[in-house]
Amino acid sequence: MTGVTKASSFRPWHLFVLTSLVAATIAILVARPSDPVGAILLTLVIGAAGLVGLMAYLVIKPLMPSEGREISVMAGSRSRAAVEREKTLVLRSIKELEFDRAMGKVSEVDFDQMGRRLRIRAIRLMKQLDVEAVDFLALIERELQGRLGELAQPAQLSAPAALVCASCRIPNDVDARFCKGCGTAL
Repeated sequence: MTGVTKASSFRPWHLFVLTSLVAATIAILVARPSDPVGAILLTLVIGAAGLVGLMAYLVIKPLMPSEGREISVMAGSRSRAAVEREKTLVLRSIKELEFDRAMGKVSEVDFDQMGRRLRIRAIRLMKQLDVEAVDFLALIERELQGRLGELAQPAQLSAPAALVCASCRIPNDVDARFCKGCGTAL
């Protein structure tokens, strides 16, 4: 199966590995260590430097502007790109299953059973992709208001009248033993 990928398959860690290997080779050729332990240590030090460079890159990468980066829309709890990738794999599986049936490798009963499962999965993924982005902030706000409403209602219904001090007429909490205004025992 031949196909052209849109994105480059080159990753940042490839650059650091290649640079470390080239640097280690040059260092060995230039230094010409007499014992193998020195050569191994020199190679490990340069490899560690490449690893440090990669970690520095990974730390700095989120601080760079996001222009040109793919912004993935969430579809449920997974990213949209992951759902699209899974949909592509399921559709490819359906095609391969149809090819296997045509070649006589799969019986009709097995084809019907597996094909039905794959088609149901593909339909679910397509429906998940059709859903617009979920507004999690509004969902959280709605749930928070509901919970706060549940907490406030029982307290309002069951709260008895406040205790009023006989000497200074200041309302106090129900469980208070002394007045918060004048200190008189309630």
